[in-house]
Amino acid sequence: MTTARPLALITGASAGIGAAYARRLAAEGYDLLLVARRTDRLKDLAAELANRHGVRAEPLPADLTSDADLKVVEARIEREDHLEFLLNNAGFGVSGRFYEAPLESQDSMHRLHILATLRLSHAALRRMTARGRGALVNVSSVAGFIARPGTVSYHATKAWMNSFTEGLYLELKQARSPVRAQALCPGYTLTEFHDVMGSDRNKVPASMWTPVEKVVDASLEGLKHNKLFVVPGWRYKFIVFLLRIIPRPLLHATNEWGSGKTRRQKAVGGRRKTEG
Repeated sequence: MTTARPLALITGASAGIGAAYARRLAAEGYDLLLVARRTDRLKDLAAELANRHGVRAEPLPADLTSDADLKVVEARIEREDHLEFLLNNAGFGVSGRFYEAPLESQDSMHRLHILATLRLSHAALRRMTARGRGALVNVSSVAGFIARPGTVSYHATKAWMNSFTEGLYLELKQARSPVRAQALCPGYTLTEFHDVMGSDRNKVPASMWTPVEKVVDASLEGLKHNKLFVVPGWRYKFIVFLLRIIPRPLLHATNEWGSGKTRRQKAVGGRRKTEG
């Protein structure tokens, strides 16, 4: 009798961390459900993984900001008896003052980062805890440890994701469940994310960019040790350490200093520096 392979569902699978994670899990023998909006990319990735690793890789096109599409993915999770891995990776960022930005983009970000993560996690954990095995990884960000003007919703939704995952981690430990929960918190990563935002990569030192494969390596290593927060790279570990110990008023003061510097640069024709 053939033993069924474990199944992983990955959102935001068409590129970046999602695609890299899919390749790694396929190499480890997972069947895959690949969720994203870009159907052509999903089909290409599914064919690549099926041919290379002999696994079942199924594209599941969906826009997780849509209630109807989200319910389709939830229902699919509820039908899968062998789901052992959920990667909530789908996300995007926009820049600009919250009250000046289009409400639609802010609303979509909260739906994707928060509601989709909440509902898919609930569906998946019901299956995993009943079977006593599995892992949930929510792709958050170093941004989740600090609030910043100009990217308010992104930082706020990632902070929610950190808190949500921590609560799940504690509940699973309290229930003595072997199911693991992780908040993966990378810094600048070499993906399409910042290109889509329209950010200039050259404004960030090369040493601050992390290859996507190293992000996946760190996440999988963290899962082996049931580590809650995984921050890839020593530089970002140090940054998060500082963010946790520096008093909030001092962090707020740095924002005031930065905005004052920007106004002075504009007065002399300087260009504003965009930060992630």
